[in-house]
Amino acid sequence: MRQTAEAAPVSDTVSRVEYLVRALTLDEKVSLLHGAPDPERLGQAGHVPGVPRLGIPALRLADGPAGVRVDAPATALPAPILLAAAFDPELARRYGRVLGREGRALGQDVLLSPMVNLVRTPYAGRNFETFGEDPLLAADLVAHEIVGIQEEGLVATVKHFAMNNQERDRMSVDVRVDERTAHETELRGFEAAVAAGVGAVMGAYNKVDGVFACESAELLGEVLRGRWGFGGWVMTDWFAGHSTVAAIGAGLDMEMPDGRYFGAALRRAVADGSVPEAWVDRSVRRLLGVLDRFGLLDGSAPPRPRRDAAAGAALALEVAKAGATLLRNEHGALPLTGPAARSLAVIGPTGAVPFVSGGGSAHVVPDRALSPLDALASRAGRGARVRYAVGEDLFGSAMPTGALAPGGFDPEGQWVGPGECWAYEGTLTIDEGDEGDEDDEWTFVIHCSGARPTVRLDGVELFPPAPGFGEYFTGGLVATAPDGLSVRRRTLPLGRGRHRLEISAHGGRNGQTFRIRRVTGASRARDVADAVRAARDAHSVVLFAYEDATEGQDRATLALPGHQEALIEAVTAANPRTTVVLNTSSATSMPWLERTAAVLQMYYPGQEGAAATAAVLFGDCDPGGRLTQTFPVDDDRHPTAGDPRRYPGVDGTEEYTEGVHVGHRWYDAHGVRPLFPFGHGLSYTTFSYAGLTVLPAAGGGIEVSFTVRNTGPRDGITVAQAYVGASPDVRLDQAVRVLGGYRRIALRAGEERRVTLRIAARTLSLWDGRRGGWVLGTGRRAVHVGVSAQELVLSGVIDVKAVRV
Repeated sequence: MRQTAEAAPVSDTVSRVEYLVRALTLDEKVSLLHGAPDPERLGQAGHVPGVPRLGIPALRLADGPAGVRVDAPATALPAPILLAAAFDPELARRYGRVLGREGRALGQDVLLSPMVNLVRTPYAGRNFETFGEDPLLAADLVAHEIVGIQEEGLVATVKHFAMNNQERDRMSVDVRVDERTAHETELRGFEAAVAAGVGAVMGAYNKVDGVFACESAELLGEVLRGRWGFGGWVMTDWFAGHSTVAAIGAGLDMEMPDGRYFGAALRRAVADGSVPEAWVDRSVRRLLGVLDRFGLLDGSAPPRPRRDAAAGAALALEVAKAGATLLRNEHGALPLTGPAARSLAVIGPTGAVPFVSGGGSAHVVPDRALSPLDALASRAGRGARVRYAVGEDLFGSAMPTGALAPGGFDPEGQWVGPGECWAYEGTLTIDEGDEGDEDDEWTFVIHCSGARPTVRLDGVELFPPAPGFGEYFTGGLVATAPDGLSVRRRTLPLGRGRHRLEISAHGGRNGQTFRIRRVTGASRARDVADAVRAARDAHSVVLFAYEDATEGQDRATLALPGHQEALIEAVTAANPRTTVVLNTSSATSMPWLERTAAVLQMYYPGQEGAAATAAVLFGDCDPGGRLTQTFPVDDDRHPTAGDPRRYPGVDGTEEYTEGVHVGHRWYDAHGVRPLFPFGHGLSYTTFSYAGLTVLPAAGGGIEVSFTVRNTGPRDGITVAQAYVGASPDVRLDQAVRVLGGYRRIALRAGEERRVTLRIAARTLSLWDGRRGGWVLGTGRRAVHVGVSAQELVLSGVIDVKAVRV
C-alpha cells in the first residue's frame, strides 16, 4: 500500500508545487530524480520512490509501445507500425486510451511510450515500435496517441529524443546531422508530442553531434524547452546516463533505472558547489508540475479503473484489421471464396504458433492468443479441409533414438530439482542412416524453464551468454517455445561419428525442466517435402513467413531469416495459388514475389492477429492498411545502402548525409524504383479519383479537394494521399514531393464523396538554419493526389503566397 499524507497546502501566492519544493530536503529532492527498486514490484521497468510525509506518491513506470509490460497479463495490441498503416489518427487516440486505461488498472503511473523515431534504415531492430518513415504521418499519430494515453490519467513518455534510428552501437554511436535535416525529419514528431501536452520525454542512448543526447544542451535546452516550450520532465533511457553536472545542467531531470549519477553523486555535486541546488529544484519542479497536472499531488486523480480485457481485445482486433496491408493480389486470389475457402493448406511455423509481438521492451504477455491455423479452420467452417505443415521447424525435434549414451539423460524433458546441480557426460553418435550425408548442418535448440544449462559439444560451448543486452532482449517468437520455455539456438556443421557431449544445469529456487532438440539439413528437407505435399493436395495455400525483430539488435538483411525463401519457392512451385502472410517488423525483400498469388503484410498483429488475418483473407473486411515505409527491392537499393557512413557508421560516427530525403523522398530524388512504395496497399474493390481543386486556405496553408468514388462491387477502403512539390523561390535542397495530407475513406459499393484535405503552412515550409526558423516555400508548387507516393492520379498547381507560419 502506498503511504499517503494530507495534500500540500496551497495559498493564493504559493502554488502546491512551490510549497513542496520549499518543503523538501535535499535528500528528498534527489530521491525524486532517479530510479530505485520497487518494494512492491509489479514487473514494470522502473520505480521512483515518493515522499510520504508530503503526500508525494511513488511512481511506477512501465514499458508499453504495444501493451503494458508488467508481470500480469495485458492486452497485446498490434505493433505501432501496423497501427500506423491504418492512416487514422483517431484510431491512434483510441489505441492510446486502451494503453492509458490498462496502465492505470495495472498499477502504473507512467507509460514509456510512444516511440516516434523515424524509420531511417530498414535494418533497425525497433522499426516495428514506431510509425514509419514520414515526418507528417508520424507527428499526427504520436500526438493523437499521447492524447489518448493521457486522457485516461496515465503520463505518456515520448521517446527516444533524438536520432535513435538504429540499435547497432546505440549506446555510443555519434549521429552527425545538420539542423535543417533534424527539424524537417526526426524532430517533427517530438515537436508534435510536446504540442499535444506529453508529460515526459525520454532521452536517447546515442550521441548527437558529439554529445550524448541525455546531456545535450542544444537538444534539451535550446530545442525542447526553448523553442518548443516543453514543461514536463526529461528522463534517461535505461542506463543512458553519463554524467552528473553536464547532464543536469543541460536539462536532464531524472536518471533511470538507478542513481549512479543522480543519486549520491548529485548530492556531492550540490555540496561542493559544482551543481547549484537551484538546478535540482528546477528538475523537481518539472516533475511535480506534471504530477500536479495529473492530480497525483492533491488526490484528485480518479480511482484506478478495473481492467477491461474485452474492450482491449475489441480494439486490438479493429486495429489489426485496419492496418492489414495487401501488397499483391493477382487474378483476384483473395478473398478466399468457393473452392479456395474449402480446401486450404496452411504452412509455416507462425501458422500454428501465434506471433503476437516483437521482442525487447515491446513484448507483452496477453490473456490469450489464437493461432492462425485455428482461426482459419474455424472461419472455413465444417466440411472444409484445412491441412497444416510446419515447413520450417523453429523449435526442433527429438534427438535420434539411441544417439545419446550412456543413459540417465532425458533430452525431451530433464528435470533438475530445487537447489540441485545436475551434470551429464556422454556421447552423441550420428549414424549415416540417421541424418544423411557427412557434414550436415545441425541446429541445436535448447529449451529451459530456468537458468540456461551449459552445453559443450566436443569442448565448444553451444550457448554462451549473449553480449551486451542480448540475454535480456530476445525476439517475440523464436525465443520462447509454445509451452513457454526459453529457447536458444546454435548452428554448426556436424559430421557422422561420435561427439563428446557435456551438460551442467542448476535447478535454482524452484527447479527447472530443460530439453535439447535439433534441426538438421535432412529434417529440413523432410519438412519442406511435407509442405509441398500439403500444397499440392489443397486448392489454395496460405503460407506464413516471419522475421523476429527485437530491441537491442538490428537486422543483417532484408531477406527472410532461415530457409524460408527456399520454402516459399518450393511451395509456390507446387501450387501457384499461394498467399504469403508476412509477420515481419519492417521492409522485406521478396525475390519470390512473382511466384505468389497474393502477399498480405500483417507485421506483429497482437493477440487478435489470427482473427484479423482470417477476416481479411476470407473477405469479411477490406484490407485497410497502407505502407508507412517504402519496401526496397533488395539490400542494395535503399537510402542507407552502400554507404557505411550513413549506416551503421564508421569509427563510431554516423552521418545523415541523405539530408531531408528520408524514406520515400530518397526514392523520388534518386529515381530508384522500390518493390512497393510508401502509401501502397490494395483493396478488394476499385476507386476513381476526379475533380481536383487546389485553393488557399483561410489562415494559411492550402485546401486540396477531389471526389472519390467506389467503382467496384464491394464496400472498401482507400487512403487518399496529397503530395506537394518543391518551392521555386527557396534556394535550399528540397524533396521532389512531400506528403502534405491524407485521409482514410470507407465507401460503400457505388458511393462517392467529396473530400477536402488541409495542407498546413508548416508542411509547406522549410527550416532555414541561418534564420533559426521556418520559411514558407512560396511560388508555383505542384500538388498531386494519389494512392501511394508513386501512384499519383490527379495533379494541379497553386501559387503559394507568403503567410505567417
